[in-house]
Amino acid sequence: MTAVAVDLESRPTGVPDGTAAADLLRTDLGALRESVVAARPSDVERVLAINRRSIADFATLLSPSAGERLEDMARAAQATTVRRFGRTVRLFAPLYLSNECVSTCTYCGFSAENEIARRTLAPNEVLTEARELLARGFRHLLLVSGEHARIVSKDYLVECVRLLAPEVPSLSLEVQVWDTDTYRRLVDAGCEGLVVYQETYDRATYGAVHVKGKKRNYDWRLAAPDRGAQAGMRRLAVGALLGLRADWRLDALALAVHARALMRRWWRCEVSASVPRLRPAAGGFEPANPVGDRDLVQLLCALRLFLPDLGLSLSTREAPALRDALLRLGVTQMSAGSHTEPGGYAAPSAAEPQFEVSDTRSPAEVADMVQAMGYDPVWIDTIGARRPPVIR
Repeated sequence: MTAVAVDLESRPTGVPDGTAAADLLRTDLGALRESVVAARPSDVERVLAINRRSIADFATLLSPSAGERLEDMARAAQATTVRRFGRTVRLFAPLYLSNECVSTCTYCGFSAENEIARRTLAPNEVLTEARELLARGFRHLLLVSGEHARIVSKDYLVECVRLLAPEVPSLSLEVQVWDTDTYRRLVDAGCEGLVVYQETYDRATYGAVHVKGKKRNYDWRLAAPDRGAQAGMRRLAVGALLGLRADWRLDALALAVHARALMRRWWRCEVSASVPRLRPAAGGFEPANPVGDRDLVQLLCALRLFLPDLGLSLSTREAPALRDALLRLGVTQMSAGSHTEPGGYAAPSAAEPQFEVSDTRSPAEVADMVQAMGYDPVWIDTIGARRPPVIR
């Protein structure tokens, strides 16, 4: 079968009713942002004292007044995480398939306008990389690629998943967003998870940083987790890139609303979120709106207290010391020993990475750190094991 590239920008805009994306778009984020500003110390005290919190309470936890109670928030977040998840942290690794991309995104090293060394792994090379990661202990792999519907086609992705599924217990995808039928093919091949960063939930900022390509279609991307869930994906993950938008709290509010809507609409799925901070990338990109460490800590604690059952993922973008400290505050998943270029695990690769990695420790060193913190590194989650791939 030959993959046909579809111009998603020619599709009618809009989000279907009955989806988490539609629930988000009906939310008055401006009013919630005003609640952040208006929150007083007494409001923070009240929110910290209760067990079930509303989205308005989450806004209070993002306030400057709550920032003055960061230690109290951290203790509450840690206790909540241990109660809901135990002392466990799931370890995973990204496996980059390709850095080919036809989209122009100002913050990304893979952007089509960047003159970088490009590479796409052949399926047998993907298997070689996966086997190297399996030898290092990983059982959860995240397949990542740039957006190039011809080179990284739906057929290519299905082939990669089907090749890896017999050996890799848990496979997730972070690639170009697709329609429900394509996601269903990927699920049948053995994929169980879908990761979709909206990048920023602000339409104006989204349009400004996504200059060219199919990724410019905001609504199509926003509803991708719903399509993945409809297709049978068992794990859903969403996120925002902190630093794209001048006001990080607005993206934090939108992300929390989106995650809650996904948990309600698709209650059979495991939902997680990530709030990576932008890193320097090829093309001379530097974050214009850097988010501080205290802000990141406050956000992670607030997410944990608002959504106790939400998985929280932390990438190697962050420095080792900070990753170690954040582990106790609500993080349930961590990448380790990451390469953000195609290849590089089984043998050195000349391809350009997507962004700079800050935590360069090996998987074994990260696992040792997790244990030293009093937690158990989880290499494989056996609960709700993936069904066997469908052979067609």
